[in-house]
Amino acid sequence: MLEPVLQQVVEQLCNEGCQQVNAYIQEIESGQLPDNMQPLNNGDREKVLSELKSIMAVYERCDIKK
Repeated sequence: MLEPVLQQVVEQLCNEGCQQVNAYIQEIESGQLPDNMQPLNNGDREKVLSELKSIMAVYERCDIKK
């Protein structure tokens, strides 16, 4: 479970929808951070990225259309 501050960042990003979350994942991996991730340190950024990937993996395993 993420700390409340990090959970809030994840929820804000996920509120944008699955396609946008996939875009965020690609952007974060290439070093382009969404505005709400800018203040986070590298460790927290990695936690948020990992959580986003975990969430999207569930959608892919369940074959839910994006």
